[in-house]
Amino acid sequence: MRSITVVGASLAGLYTARALRTQGFDGRLVIVGDENHQPYDRPPLSKDFLTGAADQGQLALTDTDETAELYAEWYLGTSATGLDTAGGAVLLDGDRSLDTDAVVIATGASPRLLPGQEPVESAEPADPAGTGVHTLRTLDDAQALRDDLARGPAQVVVIGGGFIGSEVASSCSVLGHDVTVVEAAPLPLVPQLGEEMARVCAGLHADHGVTLVTGTGVAGLQCGGREGRVTGVELSDGRLLPADVVVVGIGVRPNTGWLEGSGVPLDDGVLCDAGCVTALPNVVAVGDVARVDGSRSEHWTSATEQATVAAQNILAGSTVARHGSLPYFWSDQYGVRIQFAGRRLPTDTPRIVEGSAEDRSFLACYDRDGETTAVIAVNRPRPFMRKRRELMRAMQPVTT
Repeated sequence: MRSITVVGASLAGLYTARALRTQGFDGRLVIVGDENHQPYDRPPLSKDFLTGAADQGQLALTDTDETAELYAEWYLGTSATGLDTAGGAVLLDGDRSLDTDAVVIATGASPRLLPGQEPVESAEPADPAGTGVHTLRTLDDAQALRDDLARGPAQVVVIGGGFIGSEVASSCSVLGHDVTVVEAAPLPLVPQLGEEMARVCAGLHADHGVTLVTGTGVAGLQCGGREGRVTGVELSDGRLLPADVVVVGIGVRPNTGWLEGSGVPLDDGVLCDAGCVTALPNVVAVGDVARVDGSRSEHWTSATEQATVAAQNILAGSTVARHGSLPYFWSDQYGVRIQFAGRRLPTDTPRIVEGSAEDRSFLACYDRDGETTAVIAVNRPRPFMRKRRELMRAMQPVTT
């Protein structure tokens, strides 16, 4: 194997490129990214970058020296349009192609849009700062939203009460805007945390003067004026929320369109085994786009851990290592850090073992048949890390 192409200049793509070099690959390494930016850290986009506490330089995941040490060819501002598995080539926009022996798919995901919000192919893309309607996934998205919020005090409606939506609402509140969060479910974050813990996290909005509207969807957006900016959000129950700025955070879909017809199995992501290897041994997938062993994880830690495993397997030409670490994610909202680790089922029972929910500072364990399956902490980072390590040790096989 003399050449490997990483499609996706993302966190997962960069970490896989690093792992390939660390594990001894000294051939041609190409990194293709559809953004014009070098890889950057996405979690701060909804937090410190949006509030102005961090600038673009602080988001960078590499510096000049490391970029040089990777000895990689960078194709930034370039989209992959197809994968010719028979011919061993990645197809690029502009009718270009890259011959390659192996491919790392790290193309991530794109925000889901409201019905009717999808762009028309023949039309010029709308300027988010001009319409007042935003999604938040890329650095350019975050910059457009930050610029829009800088116009002055605004009525901000965040559609979607998940982690991204809640973090955006928190940042907008810090900036002094009037914020409303709309969530179609009766309570946000129930799939991730369960009803009891989700209720505690939902209370953070009220604690900081943010209105949370639940149990209703969005029927449409109202726009007006000479600029055509958004003026309101019409809810499914008939209510109309005034809005100067709207942020849509209703989930993401994996970026797999360029792989249609390639022979790489797709189903809500790129289908992989536990080692991030697809049905083609010279094609692996990592990060948000990868459905590893039946599930897709959209979290920072999973992307970095999968990279090491995927690099090992692509160099071996088969699955010799598997990704089996404990799921872990965190979210910063309203000055509170929420941390979660483990694998909970809807029937698992949360039990607060330290602190109290009323104080917004506690550690809780999820129990199943007398065993702890997961742990959640709100502003208890040290106890959380201890409990997380215990869960990780419990996962390790017993040797004799």
